[in-house]
Formats: sequence, C-alpha cells, structure tokens
Amino acid sequence: MSRVLIIGAGGVGRVVAHKCAQNSGVFEHIVLASRTLSKCEQIRDEIKRMQGVNIEVSKIDADNVEDLVTLIKSVKPSLVINVALPYQDLAIMDACLLTGVHYLDTANYEHPDSAKFEYKEQWAKNGDFKDKNLMALLGSGFDPGVTNVFCAYAMKHYFDEIHYIDILDCNAGDHGYAFATNFNPEINIREVNSKGRYWEEGEWKETEPMEIKMVWDYPQIGPKDSYLLYHEEEESLVKNIKGLKRIRFFMTFSESYLTHLKVLDNIGLTRIDPIEVDGCKVIPLHVVKALLPDPASLGPRTKGKTNIGVVCEGIKDGKRKKIYIYNICDHQEAYKEVCAQCVSYTTGVPAMIGAKLICEGKWMKYGTVNMEEMDPDPFMEELNRHGLPWHIIEMDPDTTFEVK
Repeated sequence: MSRVLIIGAGGVGRVVAHKCAQNSGVFEHIVLASRTLSKCEQIRDEIKRMQGVNIEVSKIDADNVEDLVTLIKSVKPSLVINVALPYQDLAIMDACLLTGVHYLDTANYEHPDSAKFEYKEQWAKNGDFKDKNLMALLGSGFDPGVTNVFCAYAMKHYFDEIHYIDILDCNAGDHGYAFATNFNPEINIREVNSKGRYWEEGEWKETEPMEIKMVWDYPQIGPKDSYLLYHEEEESLVKNIKGLKRIRFFMTFSESYLTHLKVLDNIGLTRIDPIEVDGCKVIPLHVVKALLPDPASLGPRTKGKTNIGVVCEGIKDGKRKKIYIYNICDHQEAYKEVCAQCVSYTTGVPAMIGAKLICEGKWMKYGTVNMEEMDPDPFMEELNRHGLPWHIIEMDPDTTFEVK
C-alpha cells in the first residue's frame, strides 16, 4: 500500500488519477495537484462519481522547488508522478531529491525558451539519485515509454541483436475541428516544427521538418502517410539496445493538419520568442494555444483509433528476423472509462503501470533510469491487464516500405 502524489491535471493527469484509483489496493492514498485547483477538483469529483474512491487535491506551482518541497513533505508520498509540463521536470526532480522520494515522468526535459528536448540535464542527476537510494523513472508514457519496453521485450525474447528499429505512431482519430492538437498545443507544435533526426551507423542525421515520409499500413486503420520526426526515446535506445545500426521515429499527420501548421508558420504564429503588440509583450505560440480548443475537451468528440508500435529487425541464432509489436486503442472506449481520449489514455496508463511496479518493488533501480533498462515482462503483463493490450506480427525480413 503506497501514497502517491500526481502533479499535473491535464488530460494525462486525469487518466493517471483514474487508473490509480482503479488500483486503490496499491495506491492507498492519492493526491492530485496542479496550478489550477478547479481542474483537480473536477477530476476528483469524476473519480468519486465513477469509482467511489476519494482522492485529495492541492494547488501547486510546479516551477517553484520550495513550494514543491513543502507539498511533498505534507503528503509524504512513496512516489511523485510528474505529468506536468516538460519544462517543470528539473524542478520536480530537485524537490524529490530534497525530500527523499522516488520520481517518475512521461516526457523528458525541455527548456521553455528553446524548442529542443533531450535527456542530458536529467541524466546529469543520475549520481544524486543513486546517492540517495532513489529511482527516477524517465519517460513512462507510451512514446517514450511503452515503445522502449516493446524494444526491450523484443531484445529479450526475439533477438540476439536488433539492427533496425522504426517507431510508428498513428492517430486516426477525428475530433471534428478544422485544427486542434491532441495534447498541449505548445508542446505539440514545438515538437512537430523541430528538425527531424534519426540515428544511423553511429551518428545522428538531421532532416528538415516533414522532409521524409513513408506510407505504413496500420492494422485496423489502413495505410497512412507517416513523417519522420525526432523523438526522445531514440536517444536512450541508442545507448541501450545491443547491435543497433539505425533507429527512426514516424508519426502520421493529415493534409489538413499540415496545411494549417504551414500557414501558422508562414505568418510567424509558431514563434516562441516574445514580440511587442500594442505595448504588450506576447509570445505568438501562446496566442495560438489560447485560441485552440483545450485538448481535454476533445474526449467526447473524438472517434477512431490509435495504433502505436515498433518494427524491429535483427538477428536470432544467425538468421534474419523482423517483428512488429503494437497496440490499438479506441478513442470512444477510452473516454467511457476515464473521460479522456486515446492520446491521454495511452500516456497515462503506462505512467500508472510504471508507478505500480515501483510501489510494489517489482521495478527498482537507483539513479535516473530509462524504461528499456528494466525487465520488460512485468510491464508487458500489466499493459494487457489495464487497457493497452499488445499484438506481435512476425514479418518477412525482406518486407520494405517506400520512404520518400
């Protein structure tokens, strides 16, 4: 039985709180905290109505280490689950170090003034967490998170060496708006607008945004245009997967989404540097964020499915081998269960699972730890139990898909 503090009350925070409440035998005491107390209260009331479980709520400025320390000392959790903004990772990690509490997040640190995300500053805290006998589990979402575990599972059970990994993320949901983002608009647009990167033969190669495209036939969805982006799990998998020669990440986008984004780019509305308007300093991307629908409001409107997985190719017993491991999630089914669409669901459920394994003592390794460094089997079992069942297809190693 554990006490847990969840920081962040957006779509992912909602899912984590619901799923922790569903597992109250493990999470005996749940506190949900956010800058906006009313969001916490709404989620608390949903959980009470739907599951009959009480959780506590609190207001917190997750940028303020002193306030975080005060809250953590008050709650006395076994673990802090950080599903706030990636800008706040370092402050929350520092607060956990100061209070002697384990830490978990779903996305790596990103500086608010630079559209770049990497593990460097979080990995730098490895020694501090080790010295205090604490675990900081990094990237326990879906991608990163489940995709890392899929790779580790493939390495453990199917390969002697994995040479090629393609991570494939398809959201075929339809929310009915001309343009909206399925998670925080600021984070989403910054991520998509960044240059693409992939790792091949020992070096990182950079591409222009959306420069490289392929068509992948996603089970239960069909063929979709998929564009090469950079994603943070590539950075850790390069370090931890034996024999790797290349890793890439692809995500689907509709023509309508890309057209809207191009227009916003062309008129400067995706800029993250402040400009002056009528004597006031504003950041253009913040204006766009304020005008777009709140991603949390998309749940009841969104129909369709997501399909996220990995294709691994390598060697087993001297022979070439290729497999595809993936999950399919239905937006409407997710909303019925936890009042959130699949993008939040597929991130929030793995966060709860990572927290559950830590609290049960099934996963414990001191320091800053990426998902593929842990035994994948218990996590894969929990995915099937808690709403994200996975499938494996063994493929012909000679199967290829055209990349443009």
